[in-house]
Amino acid sequence: MYFFITQLSLCDILVTTDIVPILLHTIMYGVSTMTLIGCFIQLSFFLLSDTSECFLLSVMSYDRYLAICNPLHYHSIMTHHFCVTSVRVIWLVAFILTLINIISIYSLHFCGPHIIDHFYCDYEPILQLSCSDTSIIQKMNLLLGFLIATGPFIIIVMSYVYIVMTVLKIPSNTRIHKAFSTCSSHLIVVSMFYGTLMAVYMFPTKGQSLTLSKILSLMYTVLTPLLNPIIYSLRNKDIKEAFLKLKCNNL
Repeated sequence: MYFFITQLSLCDILVTTDIVPILLHTIMYGVSTMTLIGCFIQLSFFLLSDTSECFLLSVMSYDRYLAICNPLHYHSIMTHHFCVTSVRVIWLVAFILTLINIISIYSLHFCGPHIIDHFYCDYEPILQLSCSDTSIIQKMNLLLGFLIATGPFIIIVMSYVYIVMTVLKIPSNTRIHKAFSTCSSHLIVVSMFYGTLMAVYMFPTKGQSLTLSKILSLMYTVLTPLLNPIIYSLRNKDIKEAFLKLKCNNL
């Protein structure tokens, strides 16, 4: 669990350092300029971090499923080798899918005006600047979106369905509380991340307020990475004990 949390933290750091500096510059000066290559680089790191986080959250849900539904086989399945291999595969697949996206967008022709009414170079605003036919790329993006977002989300939902079914069979209320407490942090993070992600990308953008789109984008690019470490820290027993021990030593 801690190993996967470090990878999740890496995704949060990556997306924050990619988005926030330009965002702060835009807030201070009202406008920010960027080269086309710089815009593609920003989009690349954003897609890489978001894709990796989707896959990581699904693997973390599988980790919780094993811990609650199949605890006797947990250590034999969730070995260090399995964790390292799964993380390597996640980052590799995320890199390949990001590369496919970037190459397909880079092949488009951009004839101006080169103005994005957003606080970062997102997928849809860049496509709107292109003079080329983007219908094929949008269909491809829909397929990749299913693989990146919908596929892992189905795994997460199935994992928690089995977890709930298993927990409801536990006779002791204390054990039920303990079982749910091990999943609460991950469930809160999944709800925040996928809730805003689906609101921005899964629903039609036509008729959607541009301000609302920016606020939702701000939530999963800035607010969610900010809250993730707080959520895992406050819900973690080991961190609470370490904090109390440090507090007692200072007193």
